[in-house]
Amino acid sequence: MANKQLVKAFQQSRRQRRVRKKVVGTNEKPRLCVYRSLRHIYVQIIDDTTGRTLISCSSLDKDMTDAVAKTEKKIDRSLLVGESIARKALAKGIETVVFDRNRYTYHGRVKAVAESAREAGLKF
Repeated sequence: MANKQLVKAFQQSRRQRRVRKKVVGTNEKPRLCVYRSLRHIYVQIIDDTTGRTLISCSSLDKDMTDAVAKTEKKIDRSLLVGESIARKALAKGIETVVFDRNRYTYHGRVKAVAESAREAGLKF
């Protein structure tokens, strides 16, 4: 059992390194990084040159609690989080980002975050 978990963790870290090798955030185009847990989704906009998180948003944020409580599906939460991160980024003057899907496939909740951020005005 433990051996399967180690293999899975190793494979995930290899996928993450493979994606991160190609995706680098700069001051002009920061990196939009997505993390999804079983229940929630977290999004950060990161400047890799200074190593700072510029903006963060998740389905657990206080300003999102009312909207998240009304949704039943996790993909709807992802749509709300993507829209919220785009609004916050545009308010700070960030218009273009590089999308970092982390180790996840571009499908489902990760795709929903990206598409809703695009619709809200963020450029990838």
